[in-house]
Amino acid sequence: MITIYGIPACNTMKKAFDFLKNQSVSYEFHDYKKKSISPETLSLFLEKLGPATVLNKNGSTYKQLDDDTKKSLENPDSLFEFLQQKTSAIKRPILVDGERILAGFDEEKMHAWLNYK
Repeated sequence: MITIYGIPACNTMKKAFDFLKNQSVSYEFHDYKKKSISPETLSLFLEKLGPATVLNKNGSTYKQLDDDTKKSLENPDSLFEFLQQKTSAIKRPILVDGERILAGFDEEKMHAWLNYK
């Protein structure tokens, strides 16, 4: 079963939900606003995808930070703590299917990821 991580009030998430529905793919939605994110899951994302992918620098949560805070996020421990508290700064969506993980919405990449066996 695929799990899609994100927040419901996000246009990118809505595109991902529509894409999955159109592909007849069933999934479980993990809503950061209701369920937060476990330290284990966040660690897995950072390990498999890398900090540059997991931290959404294009979102308003990141853009509103002062320069000192942005600089502090270069430290892995600070980044981890920040993302635990500000889940809206995590790249959306992140899809997980067993050991396979995909971050971001790109129809071609999602289609290839879904059809990879």
